[in-house]
Amino acid sequence: MRAVILVGGEGRRLRPLTSELPKPAVKLVDRPMMAFMLEWLATNGIAEVVMACGFKPDAMREALGDGGRFGLQISYVMESEPLGTGGALRFADEQLPDGLGERFVMCNGDILTDLDLAAQITRHRELGAQATLSLVPVDDPSSFGLVRIADDGEVLGFLEKPEPSEIDTDLISAGAYVLERSVLELIEPGRAVSIEREVWPRLVGEGLYAVAGRDAYWLDIGAPDRYLKATADILSGAVKSEAGARLDRRGLFLGEGCSVEGELIGPSVLGDNCSVAAGATVGPGAALGDGVEVATGAKIEASAVLDGCRVGADALISGAILSPGAEIGDRARIIEQSVVGPRVKVAAEATVAGAAKLFAADAN
Repeated sequence: MRAVILVGGEGRRLRPLTSELPKPAVKLVDRPMMAFMLEWLATNGIAEVVMACGFKPDAMREALGDGGRFGLQISYVMESEPLGTGGALRFADEQLPDGLGERFVMCNGDILTDLDLAAQITRHRELGAQATLSLVPVDDPSSFGLVRIADDGEVLGFLEKPEPSEIDTDLISAGAYVLERSVLELIEPGRAVSIEREVWPRLVGEGLYAVAGRDAYWLDIGAPDRYLKATADILSGAVKSEAGARLDRRGLFLGEGCSVEGELIGPSVLGDNCSVAAGATVGPGAALGDGVEVATGAKIEASAVLDGCRVGADALISGAILSPGAEIGDRARIIEQSVVGPRVKVAAEATVAGAAKLFAADAN
């Protein structure tokens, strides 16, 4: 069975982390973000994946390859213009020599999850459904579009951004769908189509079902706070992943060639060729990429510090993201979900706080 992954967006909410790379290629803990979805699909019986791309596809292909290391076969299709979720699906079908097949899976490309997709596929077959949505509960339903379902899983309707008095469910779409080929016939080719707004409502009462994964982990990694939460949840094991499984009994994983004289506190991950000077502390909740240098007295906690970053003496990185090649001056503080862009240099003793986003043009 094939899966189509929609990765056409530019990842604007994650900038400057995504200023130079498409979101799927950005490192999360110790591998490209998309690797987590590919590993999840493989464990749920998916053999082929079609990446529906729209932004920097070459960088995505370089990061993910042909899928062999994930036990998958990956194809790439490139939209010349944004076509929406439905239009991208129809376009992908048209680009493949044999189409997407009679039954396939469609996924949004920015989710981290351990949903039981195999069970969803089985239920779809049992119901004889045209489309089966995966649903997850949320604590605050007022900010989401909700999905109302019957006891047997049939979708009864949708409720967009409801008033408190209207809320009668806590279930939202998890962005993973099992579809029959008949759904493609409802999507007009060559134009932008929202499958959520234009196709699902037409299928209510016509074979649209849903499966609620109330015990599953699910997270949309579309913004810096969500990226940091994903990092923390992978390190803590809140979501099952190959990256989390690599941590030892101390909650640590160190890549090859690391030099550590300072203190490491788990759960934390260090990439290849990292150096942590005496008197520095890394962790808990720290994910360092390859070639990161941490000077004496520096502290990194609950943060993602990507490839090639340098953290100066006595600097503090707490609840923050450093994009590849960022350089942090001595005694500087990067805190409160702030993001430092690629190769940006932060001056000594500076403070970057309040979820600030520091781009290269802001470095001076």
